[in-house]
This record gives sequence, C-alpha cells and structure tokens, in this order.
Amino acid sequence: MIAKLKGELEYFQDNYAIVMISGIGYKVYLSAYTAGKIAGKKEVEFHIHTHVREDTLALYGFLDKEELEMFELLIAISGIGPKAALSVLSIATPQTIRTAILNEDSSLLTKVSGIGKKTAERIILELKNKVADLSEKEKENATIDSDAIEALLTMGYTVSEAREALKIVPLDVKDVGARVKIALRNLGKK
Repeated sequence: MIAKLKGELEYFQDNYAIVMISGIGYKVYLSAYTAGKIAGKKEVEFHIHTHVREDTLALYGFLDKEELEMFELLIAISGIGPKAALSVLSIATPQTIRTAILNEDSSLLTKVSGIGKKTAERIILELKNKVADLSEKEKENATIDSDAIEALLTMGYTVSEAREALKIVPLDVKDVGARVKIALRNLGKK
C-alpha cells in the first residue's frame, strides 16, 4: 500500500495530478483545496490513501494528515465514496467539518453535490462520537473561519484562496469582520 508520495509534479488538473517518481507517473486524485495549493509548484509531497476495489486501484492525495484522516472517516460511512468525500473536503476544512458534525449542522454537508439531508444526517450520526475529542477553542475558531470563508466566497474568491488567506490571520483575532479584513489584505499582496 502506498502511504506517501514525493516527486516532480508532471501535470495537474482540478481533480488530479500526475506525480513522477523514478520515471513512473502516479495519478493522484485531489480535493479542490489541495489542487489550489500545489498550483505552480515543481515538486509535491502527498499523504496518500490507496483505495482498492475489485476493478480499481486509485490514489487520493492530501497535503496534511488531518485532511487524510477526515477523508478516511468519511469513506468509512456506507454510501460515501471517495469522490463524495473529496467534494466535502473541497468545501470546508477538516476543523469546519468536525464543528458541523458536533453541532449537528447538516447544512454544510448538503452543499456538496450528491449529499442530501438524509445522507448528511447519517454522516453526523456515524461520525459524532469519532470527532467529539475536538476542543472548545478549535470549535470556536472553525465556526469563525466558516463565516469568514463564506464572506470571502461572496466577494468572488475561491474556497482555496479564502482558506489560504485565513491561515495567516492570527488566532487571537476572533471577530469575523476583522478576520476578513486581514485576509483581504493578504489576498491583495498576491
């Protein structure tokens, strides 16, 4: 089983990349967030989930372990496949998804194409105990960032741009408006 890949980025599109390692090209499926982060890079390193079915061997790549762990939690749910799990991770950070699950807020999950209210409620039911170890501070920050991302999306920025700009904002800034202002300054510097 492949757990990690590091190599030259040969080619990438919105949902996958070709990573060259010792003359072999590996096709790695990505979330929109991960695809946005690797744009313009020559070398990449992914944490890998190797998905094996009777007719398929597919690699799914993530920049950090937290995103990989959330992906694996999601695909463990009956009816949630790798594509749906990637779609969930494309609209929100793992922290935001955890917060939505803990707050039993299915509205975030229903934004994903192919996930209806019943499926979202099943995800919440099955994952609530598994993500319950999230601290109160992380929950608060994820909720604030969720609102800030939503504000930046309405201004025309992509999810990956918004998430990247908010990473630079100090955690002690709790006001959503202040976080958005700082993020906009960060986006303006690019």
